[in-house]
Amino acid sequence: MKQKGSTLLILILGTLTALGPFSIDMYLPGFPAIADDLNCSVADVSLSLSSFFIGISGGQLLYGPLLDRYGRKNPLYFGLAIYILASFACVFATTIEALIILRFVQAVGSCAAAVASVAMVRDLFPVEDSAKVFSLLMLVVGVSPMIAPTAGGYVTAAFGWHSVFVILTLMAALILVAVYFKLPESSKPDPSFSLKPRPILLNFLNVVKESQFTTYAITGAIAFAGLFAYVAGSPLVFMEIFSVNEKEYGWIFALLSVGFIGGSQVNSFLLKTFKSEQIVLTALICQSVVGVLFFIGTANNLLGLTGTICMLFVFLACLGFTFPNASALSLAPFSKNAGSASALMGAVQMAIGAMASIAISVFSNHTAIPMVGVMAASAILALLILLIGRRKIRYQVDKQPVAELINEVVI
Repeated sequence: MKQKGSTLLILILGTLTALGPFSIDMYLPGFPAIADDLNCSVADVSLSLSSFFIGISGGQLLYGPLLDRYGRKNPLYFGLAIYILASFACVFATTIEALIILRFVQAVGSCAAAVASVAMVRDLFPVEDSAKVFSLLMLVVGVSPMIAPTAGGYVTAAFGWHSVFVILTLMAALILVAVYFKLPESSKPDPSFSLKPRPILLNFLNVVKESQFTTYAITGAIAFAGLFAYVAGSPLVFMEIFSVNEKEYGWIFALLSVGFIGGSQVNSFLLKTFKSEQIVLTALICQSVVGVLFFIGTANNLLGLTGTICMLFVFLACLGFTFPNASALSLAPFSKNAGSASALMGAVQMAIGAMASIAISVFSNHTAIPMVGVMAASAILALLILLIGRRKIRYQVDKQPVAELINEVVI
């Protein structure tokens, strides 16, 4: 590791990464209450989730160049300030339209934390350790789906959905204090990095030209869309179709998050023996098979509540292997442009995730089929893109020794 006190660094980076998931997960149990209070449907409320994903997607493209120009911490301060103000404003939202807009602004603030944390992993830790660090971040992030919806269910039941946004405001304020006092600046400001549109676009274009980035960033983003589909569709599936209450939904969400956490932590162990490329391929094959079986079972009413929970658990466990390795492989070719690369990777993830969540709302038919269908399609499409992309990467390894080339072909 490059830095002393790496445990504290990973913990702070994890809280930054977890800010977005907390913002997503904590208010999910309140969907029916928000719908009743704002005189709209649960599907309408889910659009506030979609606007959050859109805000993160676009915002990351903004913060990437800022992180490369001004260092990591100053843009991070700015983003956290925006998040705090927008979260507090959500408390006073009286229409669904206002909530949708404020959630977008809240996301623009939170994505500074997401981009900075990923870029700082690349800054502070060597490439060979980055996949392990991402797995550890997944452990910290994974706590949020266990705590956030469960706490959100109890808080909503006791104090109403508005109180969730009060808690998010206070949480972001505490993170801002921790960043200021305990997180080192990992990249010096670079005045030569232009913020004019043309150089920024050219910089992003240079990132996209790297075939390893495009292959694994798109593969990881499409696979990760299955998680967005689950998050957007689960309130309707569990609370309306299976008639569980807010507290029960929170516990189910927490249980399912164990699958994602478990996969990411077993992944850290497997990296001692296997390459990230091998793990991603195997995980996506398993994820695709589970997705197909899940869809068949749901379409034929074979699963019920217990079966649905079991299938979701396995699917999310597979994703716990896919995501950290795809992220590490996407960023591995970069050092100087790590901020822009991480921003572009995050933007692709959130843009595709937003489309997945919007699809759940658009195709909502009061069954679990839209959610499960999007999840299955995301896994299969990600696998196809990976297989095609790996061939393209192999064509660009002419400068590698023959032994390394043979080893990749065997993989």
